[in-house]
Amino acid sequence: MPSPASSPAARPGEVAGVLRLLVFLILATALMVLDHRGGWLRSLRVQAEAVVQPLWWLAGQPARIGTVLRENAVTHVQLADDNARLRQALLLTEARNARLRTAAAENARLRGLLDSAERARLDVQLAGVLDLDLDPTRQRLILDAGSNSGVRVGQAVIDAGGLMGQVIALTPTTATVLLLTDPDHAVPVMVARTGVRLMVYGTGRSDALELADVPLSADVRTGDVLLTSGLGGRFPQGFMVGTVQALRADDSRAFLRADVRPAAQLDRGRDVLLLRGYKPVAVQSVPKPPASNVVVPRTTSQPTRSPAS
Repeated sequence: MPSPASSPAARPGEVAGVLRLLVFLILATALMVLDHRGGWLRSLRVQAEAVVQPLWWLAGQPARIGTVLRENAVTHVQLADDNARLRQALLLTEARNARLRTAAAENARLRGLLDSAERARLDVQLAGVLDLDLDPTRQRLILDAGSNSGVRVGQAVIDAGGLMGQVIALTPTTATVLLLTDPDHAVPVMVARTGVRLMVYGTGRSDALELADVPLSADVRTGDVLLTSGLGGRFPQGFMVGTVQALRADDSRAFLRADVRPAAQLDRGRDVLLLRGYKPVAVQSVPKPPASNVVVPRTTSQPTRSPAS
C-alpha cells in the first residue's frame, strides 16, 4: 500500500489541461503586448463590429417596432381626443355665430321699424309677436300688449313695410290682430300713381292679396303701389298696402282682378307697431263680391269688412 506521505501520480488529463491553460495565457499575453505595441487588433475589432452591427440592429428591431407601435397608438388616441374637442368647439362657435347673426338681423329689422315710424313722425306703440296663425281660413297675430298697455280694438298695426291689419280682440295682456290676408278682411285703397280708389281683399295666403272689381277703363298697371285711401274710417290714409303683380279679367269679362303682393312682412318679424292717436270707426261687414258681380260703389262712407264672428 502506498504511504500517506507519497504524492499521487499526475493524471494525463490534468497535465493536458494545465498545458493548454499555459498556452492560452502565453498567447493572450503575446496578443496584449502586440496590440499595445502595434495596435493591429484595433482594426480587427472595428471590422468585427462592422460585421456584427447588422446582427445587433436585427436583434433590436422588435423592441424598436414595439416602441413605434406604442407611440403611434398614444398619438392616435391623443389626436382623436383633440379632434373631438375641436369639433365640439367648432359646433359651439357656429351656434354662437348663428345666434349672433339672428340677433343682428332682428336688431336691423327693429331699427328699420322704428326708423320708419320716426321718419313719418307717427305716434306708435311697439309690441312683440307671441303667436302667428296663418291658416287659409284664419290669418291672425297674437301680440304681447293688451288693454293694460293702452291697446284698443280697431287700432291699425304696421311694420316697416306697410299695413299689416287691425286689432279685433283684447285681453288685459294680449291683443289679437286680423291680418290683411284674412279672407274676411278688406281695405279701401288707392293707386299711388293715379289716385284711383279700389278695394283689396284677403285671400287666405300670407303672400297674396286680391284687387277686385277693377273697371276696364281704370288706369291700373302691373307694378302700381297701393296705399290706404282712408275711406271708411278704419285705417289712416297713406300707408302702403301692396304692389300690383298681375292683372286678369274676371268671369264676367266686365272687370279686372289683380294679384297684389303685400308690402308688410306678414309671416316674419318679431315686433310690430300699433298706431296711436287715430280713432277708427266701428267695424261693419262688407261682403266680398263674387267674380261675376258688378263693382261695389266706392264712396267715402264704405267701410272695410270685419272678421266673421
